Amino acid sequence: QVQLVESGGGLAQAGGSLSLSCAASGRTSSIVSMAWFRQPPGKGRESVASITWTGSTTYYTDSVKGRFNISRDSAKNTMMLRMNSLKPEDTAVYYCAARSTPYSRYDSWGQGTQVTVSS
Repeated sequence: QVQLVESGGGLAQAGGSLSLSCAASGRTSSIVSMAWFRQPPGKGRESVASITWTGSTTYYTDSVKGRFNISRDSAKNTMMLRMNSLKPEDTAVYYCAARSTPYSRYDSWGQGTQVTVSS
């Protein structure tokens, strides 16, 4: 089993930047890909970005393309999300997730971290 702990986040003004980190522990050798999801107030959880553990493939939802950057440090078992040009609509609880089987549902989740963007 993989345990995930997010850090970072907080409050930013529109146009500003924030960084999130996700530290993985446990059976990290089983991880094939990781992702960031977010849940805006009163809405459902949505995918933000994902990355294969090798770092060879990344995915971004359209609303964050060109503004967010996902990366990972496999030696440190850490995934990061750099968020630039933040918008109020980026306000959400951000979760990191991991999976051990390609194209399957994510089966490990962090506890979430709040990101609030003021206008």
